[in-house]
Amino acid sequence: QVQLVESGGGLVQAGGSLRLSCAASGRTFSSYAMGWFRQAPGEEREFVAAISSGGMTLYADSVKGRFTISRDNAKNTLYLQMNSLKPEDTAVYYCAQRNSWLIGKQRSEFAYWGQGTQVIVSS
Repeated sequence: QVQLVESGGGLVQAGGSLRLSCAASGRTFSSYAMGWFRQAPGEEREFVAAISSGGMTLYADSVKGRFTISRDNAKNTLYLQMNSLKPEDTAVYYCAQRNSWLIGKQRSEFAYWGQGTQVIVSS
């Protein structure tokens, strides 16, 4: 059974940084593409960043140049380094895993989801 557990969220001032982690278990982590999504109150869940099993990355325009997605296959862990945070980055951040090694950005392409971690950016 696949399990994804996010951590690292919290309260930070605008301009600050946070690093989110997602610990994966249940199957061979290195074989599958991963992604980060976020959902602000009253909004749809939106794509943030994704990484293929081979390390290819993709970002939403809103976070490009500020966020970095990475993975440590030896530790079965996905990361999201978030710099220059803005109040509009406030959301619950979700880790997700595909049933494919290929990178993706649509919610429907991801089969497994974590419970989310809250990020609040104060102005």
